[in-house]
Amino acid sequence: MTDFFKGIPQIAYEGPSSSNEFAFRHYNPDEVVLGKRMEDHLRFAVAYWHSFAWPGGDPFGGQTFERPWFGDSMALAKLKADVAFEMFDILGAPFYCFHDADARPEGATFAETLRNLEEIVDYLGEKQASHKTQLLWGTANMFSHKRWMSGAATNPDPDVYAYAAANVKANMDATFKLGGQNYVLWGGREGYETLLNTDLAAERAHAGRFLQQVVEYKHKIGFKGAILIEPKPQEPSKHQYDYDVATVYGFLKDFGLEKEVQVNIEQGHAILAGHSFEHEIALASALGIFGSIDMNRNDYQSGWDTDQFPNNHAEKALAFYEILRAGGYTTGGTNFDAKVRRQSLDAEDLILAHVGGMDTCARALKAAAAALEDGGLEAARADRYAGWQSPAAQAMLAGGLESAAARVTAEGLEPEPKSGRQERLENLWNRFV
Repeated sequence: MTDFFKGIPQIAYEGPSSSNEFAFRHYNPDEVVLGKRMEDHLRFAVAYWHSFAWPGGDPFGGQTFERPWFGDSMALAKLKADVAFEMFDILGAPFYCFHDADARPEGATFAETLRNLEEIVDYLGEKQASHKTQLLWGTANMFSHKRWMSGAATNPDPDVYAYAAANVKANMDATFKLGGQNYVLWGGREGYETLLNTDLAAERAHAGRFLQQVVEYKHKIGFKGAILIEPKPQEPSKHQYDYDVATVYGFLKDFGLEKEVQVNIEQGHAILAGHSFEHEIALASALGIFGSIDMNRNDYQSGWDTDQFPNNHAEKALAFYEILRAGGYTTGGTNFDAKVRRQSLDAEDLILAHVGGMDTCARALKAAAAALEDGGLEAARADRYAGWQSPAAQAMLAGGLESAAARVTAEGLEPEPKSGRQERLENLWNRFV
């Protein structure tokens, strides 16, 4: 054991009346919700990057955290893993996620970096063998180093494309070896700053071929997990190619990948795109590409991705309602892509941020499940579209424009507006949250 979390107890469920801040009030892993254990519904994951690699900087100031594992040696990388798994144990977290750069030091050459990755993967594998926590997904950091400043797969330099391919291959191998259930590709700097030096058609074509190569390699090595794209509209590039769920779906269709690739949806990214979290989840479900989520919240007064921990169960209940309507996760989960504030310096802050986030999500899940089990919202939805079940309506869809138009004259149609009953349904929803 390290001393970093010394004195912090394992977090247990004590119920809503508990005044113990080091306890769950709503997250009870074994509680059965809609026929499934709460832990199996939520599939919580801790993000390696924000919890163990982020130094506390922001766009206007540098490092505020001093962590005993910060540094570039393999010994410190292993200490970081020791601390990480101690935290996973304290929280009872079933999963974690990482970028390669979070877990291993950068080498002077690619060969050295790969050796470092392979060594830390072996160490993480030993940790997983003796702990509950397993890998939800892995990914490659292809945005921090200066080599990625003009993108990875979309880079104008084919040598950088090759380097990106080597990086992703190595991290898919690492994820596969660790039993990861998904592999994620975040756009990073796959975008542009100005059209004055950008060939949009070429960059899009290269990104599409790169993703096809990723899928081909997945099948070659026998990886059974999902390949996930994480949409984001801006940051760090002025315009990101994976803007939102709809944009990603169009991209996947163009390259024949809509049956091969799903999406990992982040609350903060949905807001930056001008959408709600629940909209992006519902759309992904409707398009058949919903995979997983990154759970956090944005500061609505800030214009960037603030990655705060969730604290509003009523807001998150809308998202979990759509997840439950979609049938829940398969290989995905609820990854806390969230970081403590740069003023939150203590080890206790890191634990309590996750406790609060897990409780918020558990409370949201229970509210969403109660609303779904009640059936009132779904009955109202079905009633609103009931007319489409008639033979005449179905024949109209199957026929041509002229036959549809002919109904107006033949049947003397003069449709009257019908209420959407939004306020009534909002009142119904509020009974549960």
